[in-house]
This record gives sequence, structure tokens and C-alpha cells, in this order.
Amino acid sequence: MFVEIAIPGAAGATVPAGAAVSAGAASRVPVRAARPSLARRMLAATPPYLYLLPGVASLVLWTYKPIIEAVQLSFYHWNLLPNSPRTYVGLDNYRQIFTLPQLRGAAKNTLWYILGLVPFAIVLPTAIALAIRDLGGRSRTVYRALVFLPMLVAPVPAAAVWRWLLDSKGVVNHALGLGDYSWLREERTALIAILAICAWQILGFATLVISAGLTGISSDYAEAAEMDGASRWQVTRWVTLPMLRSTLLFMLLITVLLSGQWTFPLLDVLTQGGPADSSTNIYYLLWEFGFRSLDSGLASAAGIAFFLVFAVVAAVLVKLADRYSFADN
Repeated sequence: MFVEIAIPGAAGATVPAGAAVSAGAASRVPVRAARPSLARRMLAATPPYLYLLPGVASLVLWTYKPIIEAVQLSFYHWNLLPNSPRTYVGLDNYRQIFTLPQLRGAAKNTLWYILGLVPFAIVLPTAIALAIRDLGGRSRTVYRALVFLPMLVAPVPAAAVWRWLLDSKGVVNHALGLGDYSWLREERTALIAILAICAWQILGFATLVISAGLTGISSDYAEAAEMDGASRWQVTRWVTLPMLRSTLLFMLLITVLLSGQWTFPLLDVLTQGGPADSSTNIYYLLWEFGFRSLDSGLASAAGIAFFLVFAVVAAVLVKLADRYSFADN
């Protein structure tokens, strides 16, 4: 005779009477938990996105929304006055941008600023970072603080001090014995002066970034190379610098993208793009279109065009960084 004995969690399972059922048999039978509803699952997945919400909202409000509005405004002619109507002009603003004689000079100057800042953003900071990495803890901290100090000075006060230093009766001319030479009012030296001031400001920042990159490189690689007979220069050339490529490419990327923004406050305070547009760049030219000529449509078209050009440059540099960077795992 058989008696059906119900085992909890095992629907329809039967065992014969008299069969030995162990104490843990019921617990070993797989139990299918009730699946939570879609609403509960969505509610459980919500908290991480709530943390991201303020950042995403700020990004949309302060970045994407202005870009969309600039694209819309680039097809109109408007002088920024509230009582003045917008006039649709289609692609005329873009055609005008690429036919302006000032654009060629501004683009050329922007390229000179980028090329001129690369040694002070990559080459010289790398040499300084390699030279100070063997300093003691306190000495290294003091040295880094002194190097980074120019970056802490706001651009406008720094420009005011440099205006005094580079004046025809200033300290620089007195030290070099140049008489009454005006660095900021001569076409030959205005761009060089702006470039030198900007290089002085970013040198400390670049040195700290590259020093941080060196800190992230394990010393085991250098020790292994030295055990194999490599000299200090060979370790630097074939071990340290290749492993520092990701940091150096990052500095190259931000130098290309931000050189125009770094020099903008100096241009506005010291030269206003002059003399004869010899020191202007594309960012300052864009600002002049929008806030001096009051042609917001032309300024928006210039901004979109520059944005697309730099987006392509940034994409190329990021691709190079992904390809040639070394990750120390």
C-alpha cells in the first residue's frame, strides 16, 4: 500500500509509505521564487540613476541646450536686441565665415599658439617631472607647489602684472637693455608675448599632471631593466616614456582643444587681438562677431564650424590615445 506524502515546494511529488525521508529532503527540493513585478524591478534599479540625474541635467542645460540653440541661430541674422526680429538667411552665415579675410589670419595664429604651447605642456614638464621624481617627500611637495603657483593666479590680474612688466618702460626692457620697445604693440612680438605668458601659466599644471602619470608607473619595470644592465637613460627612453604615453597624449589633447581658451583672457586684456589682428585667434574672433559686431548669427555659425573642426581633431587624438597608450595592469 502506498501513501502519498506531500513534500513542501515539490508539487505532485510522492513517495511510498515507509520510505525513509531525511530531515533535509524538503530543503533540498528546488523552490522557484516568485518573480517581482516589472514595476518593482524598475523601482529597485532607479537609485543609481538618481545619483546621476543632477550631473546629466546640468550637462543638458549648460552644454547640449546652448549647442542646439547655436545651431538654430546660425541660420538667422539677429543683432541680439529683444525688439529686433530674426531674419532667416539660410546658409549665408556659413558662406560668409569661410570667405572672411580675418578667419585665415586667426586660424593661422591659433595654430601658432598650439605649436608654441606644446613644448611647455609636454616636453618641458616631462623633463621637470623626471628631474624631481627622486626628490624627498617634503622637497618634492614644496617644489611642486612653487611650479604650480602661476596656475593659481587668475588670468586678468596676471595679465595686468605682465602689462606692467612688458611696458616700454618696464622691467623686461630694462633687464634686456632694449630701450623703449613695446612688446604688446608691435606686430612682430605681440603673439610671442601672449604665448610666453600663457606658457608660464600652464607649465605648473602640466608638470603636476605628468608627475601624477609617473607616480602611476610601477618601479618594478625600471628595477627589472636595471638588473638586465640598462642605464638610467635607457630605462627612461625604453621603459618610462612608453608607459607615460597615455598621459602625454592626454596633455596633447587638452593643449590642442584648450589653447585658444587659455589665451583668450590675455588677448582681451592685453592686445584685443591687435595690433592689426596679429595676435588674435579664432575664439577671440568669434567673440568679436557676437559682442562687438552684434551679429549673433555669424558668431553662432563660426562657433558651430569651429566646434566641428575641433571635434574631428579630438576624435583623431582620442583614437591615437587608445591605440598607443599603455595600461599598467
